[in-house]
Amino acid sequence: MFWLNLVISFLAGIVLGVFFFGGLWWTVLKISGSGRPYLISMVSFIVRTAVVLGGFYLLLTSGWQFLLTSLAGFLVTRTILAYKLKAGAEVKKEGIAIDDKS
Repeated sequence: MFWLNLVISFLAGIVLGVFFFGGLWWTVLKISGSGRPYLISMVSFIVRTAVVLGGFYLLLTSGWQFLLTSLAGFLVTRTILAYKLKAGAEVKKEGIAIDDKS
């Protein structure tokens, strides 16, 4: 039963990672066409951080092992999404090219 709970906490970390980094990606895409980019970025940051910290807190109440397992899932998600979304690659949205060749 302990191992099953660890797997569930790993999956919960993946869900939190998809929410956080997917929300970050969505925010970056929406900022370029917005009249108030600072408002979108701040609200997005606060909501994403509050949800993820709340999720980690709930997992911590079950034990530190579950927190570490969920953090591993969170970081695995970050790595996979960064690879899939090709961070630093050319992104085209609404005719705007963002190119980071530094």
